Amino acid sequence: MGVGAEDKKISFRIYIVAFAIFVMALLVSIKLANIQWVEGDFYRNLARQRTVKNVTIPANRGNVYSSDGSLLATSIPNYTIRFDAVAPKAEDFKEFTEGLCDSLEVMFGKPSEDYYQLFKKARSHKNRYMLVAKGLTYTELLRIKSFPLFKLGAYKGGIITEQSIVREHPIGKIAERTVGYERVDHDGEMLYVGIEGAYADYLKGKDGRHMMQKIAKNQWKPISDINELDPVDGLDVVSTIDVYIQDIAHHALLKQLEYYEADHGCVVVLETKTGYVKAISNLGRATDGSYYETINYAVGESQEPGSTFKLAGLVALLEDGKVDTSNVYDSHGGDITIHGKHVRDSHKGGYGKVSLARGFELSSNTVLVQAVYENYKDNPKQFVKHLNDFGLNHRLGVTLKGEGVPRIPQPEDKSWSRVSLPWMGFGYGLKLTPLQTLAFYNGVANNGELVRPLFVQEIKAWDKTIKKFDKEVINPKLCSQETINKVKAVMENVVKKGTGKKLYSPNFSMAGKTGTAQVNYGGGKTNGDMYYSSSFVGYFPADEPQYSCIVVIHKPHVAKGYFGADVSGPVFRRIAQKIFTDVPSTNKVKQLDKNIKKQEQLYAAYDAKINTVNKIVPNIVGMSGMDAVALLGNMGFKVQVNGMGKVKKQSLSPGQAFKKNQIITLELS
Repeated sequence: MGVGAEDKKISFRIYIVAFAIFVMALLVSIKLANIQWVEGDFYRNLARQRTVKNVTIPANRGNVYSSDGSLLATSIPNYTIRFDAVAPKAEDFKEFTEGLCDSLEVMFGKPSEDYYQLFKKARSHKNRYMLVAKGLTYTELLRIKSFPLFKLGAYKGGIITEQSIVREHPIGKIAERTVGYERVDHDGEMLYVGIEGAYADYLKGKDGRHMMQKIAKNQWKPISDINELDPVDGLDVVSTIDVYIQDIAHHALLKQLEYYEADHGCVVVLETKTGYVKAISNLGRATDGSYYETINYAVGESQEPGSTFKLAGLVALLEDGKVDTSNVYDSHGGDITIHGKHVRDSHKGGYGKVSLARGFELSSNTVLVQAVYENYKDNPKQFVKHLNDFGLNHRLGVTLKGEGVPRIPQPEDKSWSRVSLPWMGFGYGLKLTPLQTLAFYNGVANNGELVRPLFVQEIKAWDKTIKKFDKEVINPKLCSQETINKVKAVMENVVKKGTGKKLYSPNFSMAGKTGTAQVNYGGGKTNGDMYYSSSFVGYFPADEPQYSCIVVIHKPHVAKGYFGADVSGPVFRRIAQKIFTDVPSTNKVKQLDKNIKKQEQLYAAYDAKINTVNKIVPNIVGMSGMDAVALLGNMGFKVQVNGMGKVKKQSLSPGQAFKKNQIITLELS
């Protein structure tokens, strides 16, 4: 009985253990099934995330060009080459490494033996991310990928290729603010500045994707040479900027700022009929006294324009038939009082009794204020309606971000006072940006057609136009042609015999208006000290305007001068003069078709020599179409392109000889 009872106890224990094992096995099976079928996707994704990832390949950003085809901004690819020392087979490493090191010596100048020791050390330490070279161009990349061992590819040769994109501005700092940028600021917010920011949707293209495999801590390499999704290059933007006019405007402004030790200034040149911005420069003074492209003052800085606003008042008066340019006004010794406030002329003692036209030419505050106040004091809304109809109370709606808000006082405003109307008569108590002022003058020069200033004229994909930006009319007729003719004549006389007479030249005609405004004239600690803003705005030639221009210079050194004619006028004159003597589009070369025998002989000899030299067709498959066309064009090919993207096929085989002007056809995709 004792033995049987003991056996039963043992059997019971065995059953208990077996049951426990069964339960454990069942639980393990359930867990495995749960992992496999329920949580499997989560863990598989987690494993892939830790060992494999899909990396974004940034698309090449489109180029920004000037109207004459010069590059203003372009993306330059830079390549880094690394080596996975574990990837090659032992026999391949042994056979090809010396040849690879010899090729690297020829390319970079570093001794072959030094390279060989680096590769041996990487192999022995199983280094999967050894740096070979960085900062390579695409052409250099193609060359290095053809070297022994590396030409076997990523898996067999161990070559790792990394690409980065750098945005370059080939013409340097000129128009840098207008060309602009798109980047993230310190707060993580995206900044959209200038043309780059305004046309980012066209420029940025579509990013690609590439699978990367983790090979060590924080080290990843491409799984293959083939992208999961190839990036699509951005479109090119053709700006309205003319680099010749831009260079003239930039340096003319810079020279004047430096001489007058001014705080900042801007200049804009518009093509009269189209509104195309041919040049724009915004320069501010640094602490060391140098000047650089900073805030876009021309587009964004709203301020009281001063005497340049007198043109709007004159147009309103003439259009309503309130006066004629021959009406005579007494300047009252250069000092009049309206509601207890003084209005003074810059010329002490005034100008005596003069016509309205002469008062404008001499920029008499007393004359213009009397004309505006006397004719509109009983109905200021009539005067302000003209300003509103001119569009001066609204933004121009330019594409660049940050256009300043204009302010034209309205009679129904709470801030309207008894001096609001007379103060507008000589450009105070209101605000405009330099570009808004220029647009109005350009409208007068354009026989009353007010056009929106444009910074971009075309969107292109290679030589194919995707979108054109033709002139945009804001107001088809600012006023009657009779009024236009009268104010044009007066503005021409400003340069001939008025405040701008120092600028007059018998060689090229100009018309415009000087301006000298007091800024912060109210004083006070919050506003800062009063200073002068000097300006000149007008157009040229006076009889058939092709360009309009505004120059505004803030805070010139008063000991050297501060009047608009002295400070800003010379910049305007310099731009007009240089455009009609130096700019290729306006400078006509005489005897262009005249044959010079000696030159023809030299050219014929050179051409014959070039065509006898054996040249080799390069392998450009895989290169972006843009780079390929530039490379082949410089080599002397005539290039024909079909499609868009990268080169997939070339009509001439690599390595064969060719002659100058031989046609090569590229298939892109």
